[in-house]
Amino acid sequence: MNGTTWAHLTPISANAKTGPIPVSTTESRSCPPSCPLRSRGCYAEGGPLGLHWRAVSLKQRGMPWGEFCVAVASLPAGTLWRHNQSGDLPGQGESVNRPELEQLVRANTGKRGFTYTHKHNSAALEAVRWANAQGFTVNLSANTLAHADQLADTEAGPVVVVLPSDQTSNTKTPAGRRVVVCPATQREGVTCASCKLCAWSGRKVVVGFPAHGARKAVASQMAGGVA
Repeated sequence: MNGTTWAHLTPISANAKTGPIPVSTTESRSCPPSCPLRSRGCYAEGGPLGLHWRAVSLKQRGMPWGEFCVAVASLPAGTLWRHNQSGDLPGQGESVNRPELEQLVRANTGKRGFTYTHKHNSAALEAVRWANAQGFTVNLSANTLAHADQLADTEAGPVVVVLPSDQTSNTKTPAGRRVVVCPATQREGVTCASCKLCAWSGRKVVVGFPAHGARKAVASQMAGGVA
């Protein structure tokens, strides 16, 4: 049981950006040390989400991975849901626990699950490529526009990127890839539930998220740097 990933499923999110869809939270040890926001201050560590995440990480809330996947499998057919409002793919640090990921992908059959990952080593990219091919959308999270090009070149999955906090218009990567600023950050009434762009594994455009929250200055500085 010690090696089992711990997660929590919220049936209806109260988050204004996601809209009223199911969202999950995975324990913090799933996050890779290579994610620059882990050392500089992750947005998910503050406020009510931070309190919730810590409770899940301490196993005060949530359930072991097998039970979590049963809960996901029980969602109605066609449900759009976001995996990991905080946390990363199952597995400690940089690694992906492939059996647990496969368990989740099977549980997602008939649903429209999507998530994001900062795990970018070769084994992780292969796992992400497989998950996307099976219908579970895993977005590769980039730290800069140049980094977005690097991740897109792997063709493992769709790409998202952190943008400076004052970036409100669509832009392009150094290689010329189109970057669409997340509609939910720009227009009132738009949510993940209505947009669904991040749930589309076959898209070619990069989705950009302007740095936000209490740690936005740090994230914005990172986004304006180099990969």
